[in-house]
Amino acid sequence: MNSLNKNFFIINFILIILIGLFLKNEYYLSLISYILINAMLASGLNILLGYAGIISLCQASFFGIGAYLSGILTVHYSYSPIATVFIGAIITFIVAILIAYPTLKLHGHYLAMATLGFGMIIYIFANELDIFTGGPSGLVGIPYFSLFGFEFDTELKNYALFAFLYLITVVLLELFDKSFLSYDFRFIRESEHASSAFGIDFHKEKVILFAVIASFSSIIGSFYSFYSQFISPTSIGINYSIEILAMVIIGGLGSTYGGIIGAIIISLIPELFASFEDYEILIYGGILAFCIIFFPYGINGIFKRLKVAKN
Repeated sequence: MNSLNKNFFIINFILIILIGLFLKNEYYLSLISYILINAMLASGLNILLGYAGIISLCQASFFGIGAYLSGILTVHYSYSPIATVFIGAIITFIVAILIAYPTLKLHGHYLAMATLGFGMIIYIFANELDIFTGGPSGLVGIPYFSLFGFEFDTELKNYALFAFLYLITVVLLELFDKSFLSYDFRFIRESEHASSAFGIDFHKEKVILFAVIASFSSIIGSFYSFYSQFISPTSIGINYSIEILAMVIIGGLGSTYGGIIGAIIISLIPELFASFEDYEILIYGGILAFCIIFFPYGINGIFKRLKVAKN
């Protein structure tokens, strides 16, 4: 890790420990857990969009596949929670491969619309397959996550679980950022024709990356379903995919922690503007437009400019 990212990781680690030790209010622990979930989802999309240039409006759908599969398998078929996490990730990987192979031949708004269409299909399935999903009312009775007899049945335990997953995500992001793969995908993003001339099978690499990030989102969805003990179609709709996209753009594309910064900002909007709930989407849109116009490289871009100015 470079010094800036190492400091960022250390600060995150210290804050997580301090919160776990001293914050006892269950509401705020729940809010922070939600922020960590969003941060992980945004970080995954940041790799797709920021590094590979893949516009995806269906990340909430992959999140939902994992959540629903874990819920259905534990509620209806009594599977162990940890087994459903892996099953969900594998099935999501296969589904993502099948979706990505044709759609990633598209570019720009055509690709965005294709992924949006897939997201709508998953939303419809969640609504209509009520014998499994509970329909619009949602799936209830999902058990808490448990491992080797230890049950994550309190806010503090779940916070510790999500904090652990989040720290792993930060480390994986840093490893990816410094790996040759990140440079491959940056090359592909800038020019697919040039990357092909250098022997890079850009379509294959993009399909695999898309599927890996989809599986990652599925894993987060599985843990979310155990945490909330409930999942409904509104939890995985297009609005959530747009929120995740906004987190990435506001935080800063192609940076290790841009999605994390954006997740904090977007996750706090419902809390800060609780009195304007009916205008939530308008507020999201206004903040997103403001950042695109005045901070095109996101919050992370501001930090980079300050660092350059300091040097």
